[in-house]
Amino acid sequence: MAHRSARELALAALREWRTRENFADSILARLLESSDLTGADRAFTTELFYGILRHLSLVDFWIGSLRAGWLDDNSRDLLRLGLYQLFLLETPEHAAVNETVKLAGAKARPLVNGILRNAARGRAGLLEKASRQSLSIRSSHPQFLIDRWTQNFDAEKAEALCLWNNRPAPIYARINRLKISAEEFRVQHSDAEVLAQHENFARVKSVPIGSLADGRCYIQDPSTAAACLLLDPKPGEAVLDACAAPGGKTGYLAELMQNQGSLTACDRDESRLATLRHNLERLGVRIARFIRQDWTRDERLPDTGTVSAYDRILVDAPCSNTGVMRRRVDLRWRLNPREFSALREEQLRILRATIPLLKPGGVLVYSTCSIEPEENEDVANTIVREFPFLQLVAQVSSFPFREEFDGAFAAKFLRIT
Repeated sequence: MAHRSARELALAALREWRTRENFADSILARLLESSDLTGADRAFTTELFYGILRHLSLVDFWIGSLRAGWLDDNSRDLLRLGLYQLFLLETPEHAAVNETVKLAGAKARPLVNGILRNAARGRAGLLEKASRQSLSIRSSHPQFLIDRWTQNFDAEKAEALCLWNNRPAPIYARINRLKISAEEFRVQHSDAEVLAQHENFARVKSVPIGSLADGRCYIQDPSTAAACLLLDPKPGEAVLDACAAPGGKTGYLAELMQNQGSLTACDRDESRLATLRHNLERLGVRIARFIRQDWTRDERLPDTGTVSAYDRILVDAPCSNTGVMRRRVDLRWRLNPREFSALREEQLRILRATIPLLKPGGVLVYSTCSIEPEENEDVANTIVREFPFLQLVAQVSSFPFREEFDGAFAAKFLRIT
């Protein structure tokens, strides 16, 4: 295994991401897995790669201020790496500049060295110049997202969302009470911060690897609990989780059911279904069956057909993920304005396919990790109009600027006939 430094690995990740063929988290995970970096260097690699993506427009603004002419992509990536260290990490100049220049090829080295030296000398002026730019540049968010959040919330909340998305995400663990009590978990992890409003969630300083590996916990934001608590599944019931992978909510449903009853867990992708199975087995879930199912293709669900079969159904639908942009650092650069309406249609197709499977008197919860009304309230209102036998009995929303957790939405429907 060839040794690569943290900066070298971050640069490799940045260059691969630039092709846009793979997501940032999968690129980084694969590169780290194949490296021999220690824990501290792995953390530094992550900080560099994710930090640059979070502040991409701002860093590129500084590059444009320092270099008016044409710049090749590889040199631009090197400058992104160096300027992020100089201006945002406040790395000492000798380390930020010298270590970055070492990564440049012989032809590009003088250019990269000169620009970074000029940046270090003009740091105060460049920072002041950036402070006068638009929110889109200062916060590195596409203008269309800022415009829609300003319209849906207001300018102050839109800016708060942008700032939230640029902070490193905290780590929360859901305590899996199928295997351990909350009290026992806290004894084993004395540094875990108990959440008063979510008694089975804890904020942890680092991933509790041992507890995660043996299923005593699952890494999960507290905002995800709302959908499961609204569904409120009971022991002995038949429950469908229509879009279950990777399994965080499914595992929580099994816990609420005390591992009694039946829990059908579906996903349309075979590899995601395998991940789902692995996660639930690790969590000690014994009541689940796993079915590959694409609800958008009018496929018949095995053993049920279209008859009412389930006491409770959770539809945690594919969505834009704008509520979890803090955790998905390159999401902002992949979204486009047309996706919201397309996702809404997909969400409605999934709901239309699953609603007939709900028993009279049964409960269906529709949820997303989006903060966009097209995917949330608008979908819920459309379902009420299309299915008069469904009654909308509750809606819950989480917004980062209000709850200081990930953004999420859940709507609870009761089938009255």
